[in-house]
Amino acid sequence: MKKRHLYYPLFLGIIFAIGIWLGNILNENSIGDGYIASTTSTKKRKLNRLIDLIDQRYVDKINTDSIVDVTVNEIMQNLDPHSVYIPSDQAEDVENNMRGDFVGIGIRFFMNQDSISVLRSIENGPSDKAGIKGGDKILYADGKPLFGQNAVSTNTLKGEEGSKVILGILRPGDEEVINIPVIRGNVAIKSIDAAYMLSSKLGYIKINRFAETTEDEFKKAIKDLKRSGATQIALDLRDNPGGVLSAAVEIADEFLEEDKLILFQKDRNNKRKDSYATDNGSFENNKVFILINENSASASEVVAGALQDNDTGTIIGRRSFGKGLVQQEIKLGDGSAVRLTIARYYTPTGRSIQRPYDNGNEDYFKEYIERYSNGELLNAANIEVNDSLKKITPGGKVVYGGGGIIPDVFVASPDGYVLQTLDYFGRTGFADQFVNRYLQNEGMELRSMKEKDFIDNYEVSEKMMNAFIQYAQLYNTSIKLPGYRDEIAVIIKSCLAEQLFTTELKVKLLNEEDDMIKKLLELSDQK
Repeated sequence: MKKRHLYYPLFLGIIFAIGIWLGNILNENSIGDGYIASTTSTKKRKLNRLIDLIDQRYVDKINTDSIVDVTVNEIMQNLDPHSVYIPSDQAEDVENNMRGDFVGIGIRFFMNQDSISVLRSIENGPSDKAGIKGGDKILYADGKPLFGQNAVSTNTLKGEEGSKVILGILRPGDEEVINIPVIRGNVAIKSIDAAYMLSSKLGYIKINRFAETTEDEFKKAIKDLKRSGATQIALDLRDNPGGVLSAAVEIADEFLEEDKLILFQKDRNNKRKDSYATDNGSFENNKVFILINENSASASEVVAGALQDNDTGTIIGRRSFGKGLVQQEIKLGDGSAVRLTIARYYTPTGRSIQRPYDNGNEDYFKEYIERYSNGELLNAANIEVNDSLKKITPGGKVVYGGGGIIPDVFVASPDGYVLQTLDYFGRTGFADQFVNRYLQNEGMELRSMKEKDFIDNYEVSEKMMNAFIQYAQLYNTSIKLPGYRDEIAVIIKSCLAEQLFTTELKVKLLNEEDDMIKKLLELSDQK
């Protein structure tokens, strides 16, 4: 089998996740908030007449709304890779994602066969306050089954703020369902997974996305870390696909002096809009590091590009995704909307980091996959650059446009198919489901374990690691994991840590053996 075919199944999930996220990118500070409806042309009238004819005279009953959805999707797909249509049934979730909160019971879950398995309750959310934990199964809502042929929709878990729902919970080791009342409430979708001290002087912040609430979370994290003695900050934007552009501008502002250019945008008429740093930065003139990888995109690249072009801090990792387009959401009147690309953004030196998409969306995403087969992730020398897109920062640093942010300090990805597979398992939801099933079937003793005892004393058994290998092979028969005991143990223990305790503990455990974190600590110690 050719090497590229080995990597393709592994990272298809990453592409899919990034596609979803990048499709949700919203720009609040876009150029021009309005639009003008043009006079209906002959071709537009023809399309409307065809839909009306199908609706009124076609031999079978047809849902013409679905036809319109397909038509709009095809139109959007012919524009660029990041202009997307949002159907009305998805609009609320997309809006919640960007706003940074939602009303509900506050759980992360997956469907295990036909029932809801709780991965974890969101911290300080309604379910967390009610005592629902990772490993629980939610079988009923107000006495109505959420499983089997007569199952009601999981939408019954949603409702108005302050309303009550009685959840029928099956606990690991129990034979009888217990009823737990949960008061629906406003649940924060946290942007920051972890904020803690990596050393006596180096504070670490992991941002998973950029939402309207990110700035407030970030300022609190910075304040707490400075109080703990941080004179340096590492901002981890690996696997962060972006989000609200204004949030990225606000984060970059925290590190840049007043009047430093953060980015500028240009619309179809070449009208330019500049975004500058203010005097509100809380970590100016301090040492800062930005961690990026091939899945850092859009708003993440805005932050990295702004600091790199202003000769502020050090960018560590691998070349970022390469998205330099700005979207604006426009509602279509029936609950649906489009996110339409209305501008390009440029870093302070004037470079666009958008990858070319002239050959269509398929080739656009295929080029991303090629990074896994051309050696770019293992050696910086394999990164292709275009000298015509070269720029020079005020401090004399050479930077390139045309396809992502190239780091100042390169750190290779795990070398080899098995290690890259394990890295993927650890940083996505794959291992989470295995661990959740373990908690349901054999993890009773863990659920009563204290966090410190878990950190200091818990060791993953050989039996559990072998079960993990078998589980992995069920999903991809080409995956074989002989050996690699330490790596597998870290993955399993980190996933257990999140479901039993906090996401921050998961990040801490993964970071202990992370090559990029090791390089970060090495650079932090240099004067």
